[in-house]
Amino acid sequence: MKIAGMSCNHCKMAVERGLSGLSGVDSAVVNLAEGTVQISYDPATVSTSDLQKAVEEAGYQVVELC
Repeated sequence: MKIAGMSCNHCKMAVERGLSGLSGVDSAVVNLAEGTVQISYDPATVSTSDLQKAVEEAGYQVVELC
């Protein structure tokens, strides 16, 4: 998932914490240099729209679902 607006370690932690708090998400790892987050999740438990909502609630914008 590509995310706009992340620029520091605080941003990284906010996105990872928001996603990891969702039921069905095993891990979320942000790459600040690329502006992406790699998410391991159970699609039977959590949807991509749930993931996008968590990113937006953390204060960032999803620009591409990969």
